[in-house]
Amino acid sequence: MMYGWDGNGWGIGAWVAMALLMLIFWGGVVTVVVLLLRRPHPGEGPAAPRPPHHDAERILNERFARGEIDEQEFTARRTALRRQD
Repeated sequence: MMYGWDGNGWGIGAWVAMALLMLIFWGGVVTVVVLLLRRPHPGEGPAAPRPPHHDAERILNERFARGEIDEQEFTARRTALRRQD
């Protein structure tokens, strides 16, 4: 009794086919894992560049908050910045 190991089967061809299919399967698994790990996650990566007038207005707000400029100068400069849009 040979328990299914008769000489009429595929022989070595079945082993070669199984080995190739196993390589393809594990190659696919590795590819999926690598693609998932390289995908950018939300909140990561470079942020979208802000227009320069937003930075200027932020700096102007900070200067006013620190008391470096008075309200009249703050209002005049903010109006000038917004007029450029």
